[in-house]
Amino acid sequence: MPFTGKILLVDDEPHVRKYIGLLARGLGSPVIIEAANGEEALARYAEESPDLVLLDVNLPGMDGVQILSAILAQDPDAVVVMLTSLANRQTIEECLRLGAASYIRKDTPKEAIFAELSAVVSENLGKP
Repeated sequence: MPFTGKILLVDDEPHVRKYIGLLARGLGSPVIIEAANGEEALARYAEESPDLVLLDVNLPGMDGVQILSAILAQDPDAVVVMLTSLANRQTIEECLRLGAASYIRKDTPKEAIFAELSAVVSENLGKP
């Protein structure tokens, strides 16, 4: 069954949002909601109640770890996948400890990114 929920995609780089958004659309017919920074991400989360959040670790101002903590404080059942290009292992482990469902390196081949997104949706939202 195709995924038709809402995905909040948070990244400060428009080309990354476009690329990850295209891959996420392969899950079915999700509604993609974009945010370029932490404040916007938290506002959009509160407005839209997305099913899945794809969250960059390295953002200007409020970083992904702070945003993750704020989202999970608001909604402990939130499904958040961290996106990273430069984050160190310690940061990723902290995100997973805080409650992130998974993480994806942005330089991962697109087939593997899609496979991880599919697995997260299937495991956490009950859909393939």
